[in-house]
Amino acid sequence: MIFSSLPFLLIFLPVILLAYFLAPRRIKNIVLLFGSLIFYAWGEPIYIFLMLLSIVLNYFSGLEIGLRRHDETGARKALIFAIISNIAILSFFKYYEFVITTINGVFSLDIVIRNLPLPIGISFYTFQALSYIIDIYRKKVKPQKNILTFALYIAMFPQLVAGPIVRYHEIEAQLINRKTSWNKFGDGVLLFIVGFAKKVILADSAMLIHDQVMALNIGNASTLTVWVGVFAFAFRIYFDFSGYSDMAIGLAKMFGFELLPNFNYPYTATSIADFWKRWHISLTNWFRDYVYIPLGGNRVEVSKHMSNLLIIWLLTGLWHGAAWNFIFWGLYYGAIAVAEKYFWGDFISKRPKIIRHTYALLLVMIGWVFFFSPTMGFAVEYLRIMFGFGASAFIDRQGMFFVSTNWLLFLLMILGSGTMGAGIIKRVTEAFSNPMARRVVVLTLYLGMFVIALSFLVTNGATPFIYFRF
Repeated sequence: MIFSSLPFLLIFLPVILLAYFLAPRRIKNIVLLFGSLIFYAWGEPIYIFLMLLSIVLNYFSGLEIGLRRHDETGARKALIFAIISNIAILSFFKYYEFVITTINGVFSLDIVIRNLPLPIGISFYTFQALSYIIDIYRKKVKPQKNILTFALYIAMFPQLVAGPIVRYHEIEAQLINRKTSWNKFGDGVLLFIVGFAKKVILADSAMLIHDQVMALNIGNASTLTVWVGVFAFAFRIYFDFSGYSDMAIGLAKMFGFELLPNFNYPYTATSIADFWKRWHISLTNWFRDYVYIPLGGNRVEVSKHMSNLLIIWLLTGLWHGAAWNFIFWGLYYGAIAVAEKYFWGDFISKRPKIIRHTYALLLVMIGWVFFFSPTMGFAVEYLRIMFGFGASAFIDRQGMFFVSTNWLLFLLMILGSGTMGAGIIKRVTEAFSNPMARRVVVLTLYLGMFVIALSFLVTNGATPFIYFRF
């Protein structure tokens, strides 16, 4: 089940909200947990057992590590067992086909590959579980003794299948005692509407443009056409994923939870380091705290620090997908991270903001080509034409058709991906000093946004979130 679907909006969400708010306080967690399990099983009933296995494994691992707090060797053994178990389960389902395909290709074998669909959300809830057991080992949190409370932490449906990656210490107190209010509920509804509109109006429209470009014979495309394609993908993945995050955070707020933001206008970045502080913030911070810093971070000699950066970005690429293009995409950003730190970072930081912004966007667009390309050969061909080498023309009728028929959409996406769009909405609502008038304007604005998004959904149908693949 996906948030931007009629069954979710018209059936699941009203029912779970009604059940939750009618339930006595002592069983609200149970109601939310039961609803979350139904939500997950709706689309993948067989994989509900895999998630339950993860819950049981990490619950008892957490208790074991907690019991051995004063036994460093025993606690470390329990931690290693839990980490290996989690990574083994994730790796089997996520990388099995990639590994066998690679072995077959390298050694000219014909090992039969069984079709194993990737369990939705496994990367997200596995990383949440890993952060929990590591934080217990670090004595940052105490193990949760109530298995139902711990299960809710792992399975809570707003952030279950595509994040943001929530750490236990961030919501530990909220799992036990949280407060709901009409103001908080209303804020959650408004944030959900924003995310819903991002997804079905902007992301899905950008997807159609990108799909049209990808359906062309790229070798015969113009430079303008392929640039339209990469910009369409950039907007698609941003509005798709940030839209999901907004909906997830908004839904959590309706139930009384406060989750940290996952995006902060990444396309306004002025360096690649700045971009990754703004994009998928929960994943960036997870790798920093649980891999980068334990490796020594930047408190090591230069050669070691360079290798640490490359390792982090290699793992980031692998996290996103089991394919060579994702591996190269990760190493691409690793190389840029090294270069910004030790070669041209100081030079770039002294340039005017428009130059720094253009520099960051150009490198991000190149990165997206590696990300969406089905093969490395396709990526190289696409980039070659992007920069005018071997293109049929710089500008042609096809490229101009894409621009002339979608210019308004691109304008809306530019406004929506930066601070300007939010600023316009804020100025419109704050233009009314009368509180009642302001409420009416806000209600009208967001209700209109929801109705338009709903009409897009009814007309075009629901499409999966792109990060469900990861």
